[in-house]
Amino acid sequence: MADWKRGLRRVLYPAYEARLLRRLPDNRPQHIAVLLDGNRRWARSVGRDTAHGYRAGAANIEPMLGWCEEVGIEVVTLWLLSTDNLNRPEAELTPLLGIIEDSVAALAEERRWRLHPVGALDLLPASTAEKLKSAGDATSDVEGMLVNIAVGYGGRREIADAVRSLLAEHAALGTSLEELAQTLDVDDISAHLYTKGQPDPDLVIRTSGEQRLGGFLLWQSATSEFYFCEAYWPDFRRVDFLRAIRAYAQRQRRFGT
Repeated sequence: MADWKRGLRRVLYPAYEARLLRRLPDNRPQHIAVLLDGNRRWARSVGRDTAHGYRAGAANIEPMLGWCEEVGIEVVTLWLLSTDNLNRPEAELTPLLGIIEDSVAALAEERRWRLHPVGALDLLPASTAEKLKSAGDATSDVEGMLVNIAVGYGGRREIADAVRSLLAEHAALGTSLEELAQTLDVDDISAHLYTKGQPDPDLVIRTSGEQRLGGFLLWQSATSEFYFCEAYWPDFRRVDFLRAIRAYAQRQRRFGT
């Protein structure tokens, strides 16, 4: 992009963002879920290695959480690493896990948000799982926005884990499978999800132009609104975020009725 265009944007965008913020309706989402997608493609587009893309993406997390606070979001879920991502080459996966560990630790040190790791932590290296748990413990008393950190997360795995937990609970109570089958309903499954006790996401945002969930919050997103943004995650800006909130507020949610 030409330098004069960059300069013009720096001048005009703050005013445009302020106008967007002032005109946002009151019906804003309570829970936003975000797929932070496009880090590797962004790195290739600027001629850098994959790790540089992940670091750039990690640097954009804290600003985005600030934008969420600004518009009154109560819960944010960030998908940083899927169960499928764990199959990436070790030369790529190891630096990525280190970047995630450092990023989550930095967020915990802020003591600004209540961090809650979600995912199959047993699939992660022990050091990564421990650091995620430590971040959750260190911020459990923070009264700020709840931030779910989805690492080693897969929607199908979550549902399987929920069913497994439900069966174990009823086995301990002496409930037979026949008795459980007669009473089982969707609320029973929801009570055993990684996000149990939380509202389902009102809005799911995916960056990088991909228009699919890829297994993200399969159970919880049944009635969510979706917003797909062309920008790669490291380039996702406050103006992109505000446009997503505006798009959500303009929709009429019918919940199947």
